[in-house]
Amino acid sequence: MAGGCCKPRRAALGFGLAGLACVAFGALVVVLTPALLRQQVAKSLMLEPGSIVFNLWKDIPVPFYFHVYLFEVPNWRAVLRGGKPELRQRGPYVYREYRSKTNITFHENGTVSYLETRQFLFRPDLSNGDEKDYVVVPNLLVLGAAVLMAEQSFAMKVMVSSALAAFGQTAFINRTVGDILWGYKDPFLDFVNNVKPGMLPFKDKFGLLVQLNNSNSGMFTVNTGSRDISKAHTMDNWNGMKKLPFWNSDQCNMINGTGGQMWPPFMNQSTPVEFYSPDACRLKWPRIFLGDLGPIIFSLTSFLRI
Repeated sequence: MAGGCCKPRRAALGFGLAGLACVAFGALVVVLTPALLRQQVAKSLMLEPGSIVFNLWKDIPVPFYFHVYLFEVPNWRAVLRGGKPELRQRGPYVYREYRSKTNITFHENGTVSYLETRQFLFRPDLSNGDEKDYVVVPNLLVLGAAVLMAEQSFAMKVMVSSALAAFGQTAFINRTVGDILWGYKDPFLDFVNNVKPGMLPFKDKFGLLVQLNNSNSGMFTVNTGSRDISKAHTMDNWNGMKKLPFWNSDQCNMINGTGGQMWPPFMNQSTPVEFYSPDACRLKWPRIFLGDLGPIIFSLTSFLRI
């Protein structure tokens, strides 16, 4: 009789202990799961050779689009007579930008260095105009040479002025969009390069973006996240420099943020999206926050207004 009474008690005790064990296990899962998930996410987002993230980072599958706007001067004749210039916007002329990383080198300090080659392909279907469009814009080659002549000798100034007249250079040019952006041959450029090599940063052709296509933007060194996942993809240095020498303030000379393609994990909606752009020679910091970007957080459009 006594043994029969003990069985229900033992069963109840067993169920009670099992229930307590389940509660304890559940509490443990609730406490440990976020940390385990965070650990796994951090591990998966580190830049390591052969990983999924590495392959995505090496050849970014998301398309980049480069938008160019040109401002022509339709009343250029009146401007030469002292009139006020009128500006007319042309474009956008849209280019699909392809980026691929080469010379990838991992370092023992938890960083990786690379060169990023950029190629641009014109997209007429996305553009408001064609590369063959003619536009009248200031002759930047002449204007640039005039500025540089201020520090040259009197003899050099006379020589260059004579060359400008001999080659028929004027304050405005009527060129196609393709010529203005990607370069055109000019006898005055050849003359300057012969008499004063290195004075102008152009060799065979003059163009606003002539050195951008099929080129790289210098050596990037970024953190892999192996030592601190919160620094993954952030800049360590550019061309070996921790800061730039171009500007007059420390803030403008900062090299921080990311390369503009991937960001560290665990960012929230109040986290500012910062990236370094060699094209602008400084950190781009437009005060855009992750929460402002909506569902599209990896698309990037560059705007050039000339």
